[in-house]
Amino acid sequence: MDSVTRPEERDAPEQDLGGEEVEALSDNAKRILEQRYLLRNEDREVIETPAQLFGRVAKDVASANERYDDDRSVDGEAEEFYDLLTNLEFVPNSPTLMNAGTDIQQLSACFVLPVPDSMDGIYGSIHHTAMVHQSGGGTGFSFSRLRPEGDVVRSTGGVASGPISFMEVFNKSTDVIKQGGKRRGANMGMLRVDHPDIERFITAKDDNEALTNFNISVALTEEFMEAVGNGERLPLRNPRSGEVVDHADSKALFDRIAEQAHKNGEPGIVFIDRVNRDNPFPVEGPDDEHWIESTNPCGEQPLEPFEACNLGHVNLALAAKNTAAGYEVDWDHIARVVDSGVRFLDNVVDVCEFPLQEIRDTVSANRKIGLGVMGFHDLLLKLGVPYDSEEALGVADEVMGFIKERAEEASRRIAEERGSFPNWGESRFDGPRRNATLTTIAPTGTTGMIAGVSNGIEPLFALSYVKNVMDGQQLVETNDHFEEVARDRGFYSEELIRQVAEEGSVQGVEGVPEDVRRVFVTAHDITPEWHVRIQAAFQAHVDNAVSKTINFPESATVGDVEDAYTLAYETGCKGLTIYRDGSRDEQVMETKRSRDEKSADDASLGPRERPDIVTGETEKLKVGCGKNLYLTCNTDGEGLFEVFAQLGKSGGCVVSLTEANTRLISLALRAGVASEEIIKQLKGIRCPEPMFDGDGGMIYSCADAIAKSMERFVASVHDGQLRITDFDKGRCPECPDCGAMLVFKEGCAVCEACGYSKCD
Repeated sequence: MDSVTRPEERDAPEQDLGGEEVEALSDNAKRILEQRYLLRNEDREVIETPAQLFGRVAKDVASANERYDDDRSVDGEAEEFYDLLTNLEFVPNSPTLMNAGTDIQQLSACFVLPVPDSMDGIYGSIHHTAMVHQSGGGTGFSFSRLRPEGDVVRSTGGVASGPISFMEVFNKSTDVIKQGGKRRGANMGMLRVDHPDIERFITAKDDNEALTNFNISVALTEEFMEAVGNGERLPLRNPRSGEVVDHADSKALFDRIAEQAHKNGEPGIVFIDRVNRDNPFPVEGPDDEHWIESTNPCGEQPLEPFEACNLGHVNLALAAKNTAAGYEVDWDHIARVVDSGVRFLDNVVDVCEFPLQEIRDTVSANRKIGLGVMGFHDLLLKLGVPYDSEEALGVADEVMGFIKERAEEASRRIAEERGSFPNWGESRFDGPRRNATLTTIAPTGTTGMIAGVSNGIEPLFALSYVKNVMDGQQLVETNDHFEEVARDRGFYSEELIRQVAEEGSVQGVEGVPEDVRRVFVTAHDITPEWHVRIQAAFQAHVDNAVSKTINFPESATVGDVEDAYTLAYETGCKGLTIYRDGSRDEQVMETKRSRDEKSADDASLGPRERPDIVTGETEKLKVGCGKNLYLTCNTDGEGLFEVFAQLGKSGGCVVSLTEANTRLISLALRAGVASEEIIKQLKGIRCPEPMFDGDGGMIYSCADAIAKSMERFVASVHDGQLRITDFDKGRCPECPDCGAMLVFKEGCAVCEACGYSKCD
């Protein structure tokens, strides 16, 4: 079947289970909920409060109890789930918060779809992808089954174009489909390291404008890792026939992967055979029914084809109790939240409406869930434990080991009441078990901001930073734990906080005691080795995988990246995503100093006189009213200098407004306003008659056409004095929603100012 018939729109549940205010929410969290999660009417007006949102979700998820004849009541569990959510002790993935109790009702974040080696199969998968993205999910694919470029196509007598060419088709389709009407879809593309097209795949994103809707990862096999270690050549096999068609220098491939990741962070790596050793079903190879060949977009959820998983996160920032001896881990608190969280996520499997019947069948048969954590670094800070320490490894091991054990007990209890997952008889498990997998460490970019805690198991990126708020003002945000310690220890001052805001870190800041500096390390104070070791400590107790970014300084070498890959392999990680500072256009969030320096530089730019000779280009664009728009962009040698427009031969208001717009644009450019700032203001403005531009994109209005033409001109100039930005190509250094700087963590680009996340 292509799709599941949608159920009739359900009656709205009683939404407010506990008052009008959710006291645990910060002002910033309330803004994020209003922007992205609260229901709106047809006029885009918000029609629910945060309390009603949590009530809607709690009631809907608890309604699964109606399907079973046991002691779990809907009302009682709805109240329990509501308390869990409003106290921010547990936060489910974004699709659950957005869609539970609505007519969409698609609550899962993670999907993997098959890509068969046939034209019907490939384009069928593109169709399925569009349906998943439209419902709010992200998709992962393995393109390893596609025959290599140049291979024979017997049905037509032609030759195959190869996996990368079809990835480009998937990428283009993703451009025009938004996830759940909220944002563009996210994809993971994987290729086995022994595929004949592997070298082309490794460099597929060397061009910043290529595959912008994809994260890519190489599926590394045990055969490959052993060949690298032994200095042997790797057989490359045609997936169509299984025959060895070539051999590759395994060490050269390993080096190439590291070089490309060092350059721009991609590809990532996944140890695919290790993933399948931990598969809940015994498998021997890719032809087995339950073989896992890909992950979701951020890599934390390996899944079978046509499988999905729903995720939720235990807030570890609330799992520390203050005793006479100081903070300690509150094991009773964690146990209670895990018990409720497992029941919550298991219920989601029942109430979720999937976009494809094949997905419903696979999910129902395996009932995989992904219980993870957020706020790990907050917990360490309360305990007074440095992130980069043996003690932190011990905390990670003990906490995640406890969560896994408790989750297994909860799953066993549910199985005794409601039965094990239907495919249990084919699995590795002996005793009853409700869910084929239970634990995952997933990105918590936006959901972590709702809870007001550090993301997943990532360290903090800064103890103090400049944040853009929605009214255009800027605030200096300081970590609550650091401010509390500073006040308690008597070294707090506004001057010190300003200095920390300038640096983003307390390392080297005078007036901060050495023992405090040791505890309050940030992501770039921590060596890559410790990032990997923390990931490995969690992976030891995680059924699925771990989403984490391994941060490198800009000075890191390709050899440093290779060392991290080797350490990840040796310590039991299932994959690795690295980011070297400055290696992409997206930069780590700005400290106050960097923003002040940029502002000072910008302020020094005065209006430029028009020289006698300028050079430029004129582009013809068709706009929605049927007219031709001729746009001329000129440069004076220092950068984009002026813009002129002529709209067909007609007069009228539209023509005069277009002329006025370009006059103002030219004035702003001469006054020193950055071209990308003007482009950002104009791009996306809509008129009643948008139209396709002939390259598969869309022109929404004359203003939008001007912006896109300016953008192309700026990109073609390559003037070193221009701050050229690849807008809408997955490479923007600024948040597309609020303009703050994006941060790389958990394998994704996120904004810590407004909650935007490319993946969450």
